[in-house]
Amino acid sequence: MSTMNIHEILKYLPHRYPLLLVDRVISFEAGKDIVALKNVSINEPFFSGHFPHYPVMPGVLIVEALAQAAAILTLRTEDTTNTDDRVYYFVGIDGVRFKKPVMAGDQLILKVAIERQIKGLWKYSARAEVDGQLVTEAKLMCTSRNI
Repeated sequence: MSTMNIHEILKYLPHRYPLLLVDRVISFEAGKDIVALKNVSINEPFFSGHFPHYPVMPGVLIVEALAQAAAILTLRTEDTTNTDDRVYYFVGIDGVRFKKPVMAGDQLILKVAIERQIKGLWKYSARAEVDGQLVTEAKLMCTSRNI
């Protein structure tokens, strides 16, 4: 198991503010799983338009955060980093369920496990939690391509 700070994460993800949605990796096991976190701040740009009177993190961004954690898991499993000639794509999602809203001030824990990898297509089970409670779950599919 290993952790990653934001400087290490930036080597694996091409995303930058405001779309970088992983702040830290808590644990990682190559070929198996990753646990990462996203601190949800009231200063996030989406809160000014996504219910200013009741700041809720958009579900699509929770799913994106899970996909970014999956990208880190895959790239570290493959022992490669982000490059300008390669793109890691989110290609599918199944069974997504939103169980509870994520609010400003929450710490979103992202848990992603590899289910299988076939011919460059990776499938994962993913879940997001706040304070130990499930807020979102989904099955994700991702792949990488040279550009």
